[in-house]
Amino acid sequence: MTKNTYSDISLSQMQEIIRKRSDAVLVDVREVWEFEEFNEGGLNIPLAEIREKRELVSRYKTIIVICTNGVRSKVAAMDYCRISEWNDKVILHVKGGIIESE
Repeated sequence: MTKNTYSDISLSQMQEIIRKRSDAVLVDVREVWEFEEFNEGGLNIPLAEIREKRELVSRYKTIIVICTNGVRSKVAAMDYCRISEWNDKVILHVKGGIIESE
């Protein structure tokens, strides 16, 4: 059995993928108040809730995770890669997070 892996992408690459691909979703794993303060769009699923809310992203072929600086989103990317039923999905991690844009 092969294990899925994630790939790091930049903020600009993420924006391009989201703009061009209808089968891609952006998952912001920051807390609700952080998302409300500033976000790049997508779904807000705090890191502590990603397992219980998997069904919200399961229909997408490409899942991109983001947070403030890339730490929480890396944990989320690794968790999504552990789902054996998702081996055909492309899991992408925005390295450097939202602060890369500042």
